[in-house]
Amino acid sequence: MSAYDALMAFTRETTALSSVAGRLGWDQETMMPRGAADQRGEEIAALESVLHARRTDPRMGDWLAAAEQEQQDDVARAQLRHIRRSYERASKVPAALAAEIARVTSVSQGVWADARAQNDFAAFAPTLENVIRLRREEGAALAQGGDVYDALLSDYEPGTTGAELEAMFGALRPELSSLRAAVLDAAPPARLTGSFDESAQMQLTHKLALTFGYDMNRGRVDKAVHPFSSGSGHDVRITTRTSETDPFNCFYSTIHEVGHACYEQNINPDYLLTPLGQGVSMGVHESQSRIYENQLGRSRAFTGWLYAQMRDAFGDFGIPDEDSFYATVNRVNDGYIRTEADELQYNLHVLLRFDLERALISGDLTVGDLEAAWNDRFAADFGFAVDKPSNGVLQDVHWSVGLFGYFPTYSLGNVYAGCLHEALRASVPDLDDQLAQGDTTAATGWLAASVQTHGGLFEPRDVITRACGSAPSEAPLLAYLKEKFSGIYGL
Repeated sequence: MSAYDALMAFTRETTALSSVAGRLGWDQETMMPRGAADQRGEEIAALESVLHARRTDPRMGDWLAAAEQEQQDDVARAQLRHIRRSYERASKVPAALAAEIARVTSVSQGVWADARAQNDFAAFAPTLENVIRLRREEGAALAQGGDVYDALLSDYEPGTTGAELEAMFGALRPELSSLRAAVLDAAPPARLTGSFDESAQMQLTHKLALTFGYDMNRGRVDKAVHPFSSGSGHDVRITTRTSETDPFNCFYSTIHEVGHACYEQNINPDYLLTPLGQGVSMGVHESQSRIYENQLGRSRAFTGWLYAQMRDAFGDFGIPDEDSFYATVNRVNDGYIRTEADELQYNLHVLLRFDLERALISGDLTVGDLEAAWNDRFAADFGFAVDKPSNGVLQDVHWSVGLFGYFPTYSLGNVYAGCLHEALRASVPDLDDQLAQGDTTAATGWLAASVQTHGGLFEPRDVITRACGSAPSEAPLLAYLKEKFSGIYGL
């Protein structure tokens, strides 16, 4: 057996164990008894210790060195690139620290959930301080004298720095703020009102998942507080949530998570349980969920089809026609919650978190001052005050589980989605005619062939550049948003 073959066999076993850990996380969010949180923390920590030992096994270094000297094709070289990156990362982090991070973040999620339910940030603050301390320690080990935040960011978006994102977001923020102000000065479309049966919502949400290409034979839809997608290959699960007064929350959360799930399901099956067998970065991943949800799912063409589906499911719900429904779906609303934000304001929510978490990791902002800093920034960006912590600093799960460096990939994904949408429309000129019939196959097929099938074969920005024929830029996203919302609001 060659060194490469030995390395890949070992890596597949490690990836399979990691998938088991992911399934434990899915269970914790959906079905685990509340009283099992501490035990689950120990289980996840034990599994993380095994995974860390495998990822730092001395044989990995020997196999890598030998395999890199062997003659390899492009796929093998990409596998080795990912394995080398993972091996070097894991080798820099002490095993005890990796296990402690896994244990603490598993338990802290429950602490956050309780604090959120009680609207008591002070109850969560000591736990958050501990999580930040551990992640700073990990980041310092990874950075080896470099920027700690960049080291953490590289877990989610390899090859990107905080400074690069700051420049991109700096170009986005004033344009978004200006467009937001103009829209909010105009007469708004009607709101959706009334009551919508939650079982009927779930029936339609299953239909939407299938419409966007989700393979239910390799997936399932469950309910969770915070919708997410989990898994890869032949087991990719999504969650959604329902609200009796807001079916859009259910439908568009589902379409969003289906975008993530289809990425994983459509990766070349030859890459199963290898480093190439998963999405290459969170930014690219988010580009798929956002283009499914927004550029496709909230388009005038597709909302015309969805309007008919909702009339069939709920009867007359007070919106008179397809054009009015399109405007209602895309209504710009003041609100606190990032996951419920319209696509015009969504990135302002993300930029707030990006700036605050960079300050937390650098030490420029303390946990004790975080709630006030959040509330001040929110009032400055959105023009009204946060009313309670669950609508502010406690609304997201990410920091409780140590995901520092994750938030900016949401906006980076929106930028990528803008680029992909521009290229998609050039490739499928009759896209709107198809979407108006509820037919997404040309759109999702183009995304599968241009982005999803590659998995981790190329570096993140290279994936977008290859698909679009040019390097990523915020310009297509801004042009799309200006055209869309100027049309809806008559600007």
